Amino acid sequence: MVSAKKRHLWAFLAGLACVMWGISGLFAKSLFNISPEITPIWLTQMRMVVSGVVLLIVAGAVDQKPIATMKNKHDAWVIIAYGIFGLLPVQLFYFITVQKANPAIATILQFIGPFFVMAYLIIRHQQTLRMLDMLAAITAFIGVILLATHGDFSHLAITPEVLMWGLLAAVGVATNTLIPINVLHRVSSLVVTGWGLLSAGICLTIIHPVWPHTHLTGQVWLSVAVVIVIGTLIPFQLMTNSLRFIKASTASLLDAFEPLSATIGSVLCFGLIMTPLDWLGALLVVAAAMALNITPKKKRKNV
Repeated sequence: MVSAKKRHLWAFLAGLACVMWGISGLFAKSLFNISPEITPIWLTQMRMVVSGVVLLIVAGAVDQKPIATMKNKHDAWVIIAYGIFGLLPVQLFYFITVQKANPAIATILQFIGPFFVMAYLIIRHQQTLRMLDMLAAITAFIGVILLATHGDFSHLAITPEVLMWGLLAAVGVATNTLIPINVLHRVSSLVVTGWGLLSAGICLTIIHPVWPHTHLTGQVWLSVAVVIVIGTLIPFQLMTNSLRFIKASTASLLDAFEPLSATIGSVLCFGLIMTPLDWLGALLVVAAAMALNITPKKKRKNV
């Protein structure tokens, strides 16, 4: 049985992971603005392969036996599926949406992901969602819209291509949350995330190898490093490990902190002016995320 204190701690860490994703998104957008030759595919390949290798080295150093894990055929196939159908779409398709539209549109479309998670849990496991969960989802969604549009809904005009990539990113949010849950009860999250990233990165590189022809400056490599460390190594490890202690629906809804952190980062670093509706959106996102961890006293003994 997981204590309430531990659930709250890992919910906080999962939220922190989403904050890091939001910050790294700012650096990713700056990379795409440097040159059209710096593509989402190249950035995704770089972050996945490098991050996967680093995590597996760390796993080996702390004696978590990453090689032995892949000798179990069932676990190996689940981890590879997690990488290709979970980690890959949630990263690549999001970056494509950012490049073709903007972070606001990409965030709104990606945030549909938790609804795919809820639908799966209802259909596959007959899970009954509390009214509080549904209200939190709606509240957080409204908050994300306010943050991403500043209350001006005229900015939501998107092309069918952008809509397609955004919805694929949203499906990636769901699969990224759901696929590794069972294997995480047996295998270290370091190993699961490491092999997942590496397998997806290698697969993407084989299918479509890309290397920019433009001059890669120190600024480019610094931004890539931020995307890899703050946007991949640390947050994916935190999020993957949190699934041992919190519900999949809770973890996916905490993704609302990504646009929140991106907005605050833009205010602090790029001089973005926040309107009252922006701050209202931020408040709604935080309140909704906190509400997800409220468990009625009469039900706590069954958790």
